[in-house]
Amino acid sequence: MSGTPNPQAPEFESVLRRYPVRLENFEGPLDLLLHLIKKHEVNIYDIPIALITRQYLDYLELMREMDLEIAGEFLVMAATLIHVKSRLLLPRPSPEQEDPEEDPREVLVQRLLEHQRYKAAAELLHERETVRSAQWMRPDDRVAPIAGEEYEPELEVDLFSLITAFKAVLERAKARPEVVVPTEQISIETRIDQLLVRLSEHEACGFEDLFDDVASRPDLIVTFLALLEMIRLKLVRVVQAGAFNAIRIYKRARPSDAPRPIGDHASDATTTPA
Repeated sequence: MSGTPNPQAPEFESVLRRYPVRLENFEGPLDLLLHLIKKHEVNIYDIPIALITRQYLDYLELMREMDLEIAGEFLVMAATLIHVKSRLLLPRPSPEQEDPEEDPREVLVQRLLEHQRYKAAAELLHERETVRSAQWMRPDDRVAPIAGEEYEPELEVDLFSLITAFKAVLERAKARPEVVVPTEQISIETRIDQLLVRLSEHEACGFEDLFDDVASRPDLIVTFLALLEMIRLKLVRVVQAGAFNAIRIYKRARPSDAPRPIGDHASDATTTPA
């Protein structure tokens, strides 16, 4: 990031504070590490700790810049990675040593493998439930009007895949010629309205296409946060056919059980059971 002062920064930061974006199913630090290992196609038993640590800290910095709530466990993992990296930089013990010191990555690898097994089991159960629901609970044409809202597949993309795609958008934006135009900072609410209008005009939209009408870093970040809020409000479906493939955005009819927008006073009211 450039050290040049940005006159829009204070206003941009106040926009983010007024409209904090929270994700209910925020993946944890082990998920981020597994994402980075898969992204770089490295052996989980021989993690290039310097590369993964640098990438992990880059993601945390971007998440901080977007004002995403980062749980303390993310910072603990950052400290753990730095500690492991520092131990790997120390002189290795002699091969003749009777009791050689264990690889400092070993405990981390075991935690990752255990978490990977847990995620695989959870995904298998989810797939079975999805198949069962499609077989027995999807209404046919005769009962669809009575059943109500149409069946729609769930989100098929994780947070870190979205952040990875957004990092690529930011990198491409650096190559554009910088145009300094003193404009008012767009709000997340306004950006949501703009994106919904665009999605209404097309059956689907590529992830990168959401950013083609903005150039400044603050506007790019607001657009990404607007997308996260649209996901939370169940206004869109976000689908990725496979790991690191193109991400597509579809507008959807908002279901009756969708959360209310942040800042909506009705969402803060306590519902009294009948």
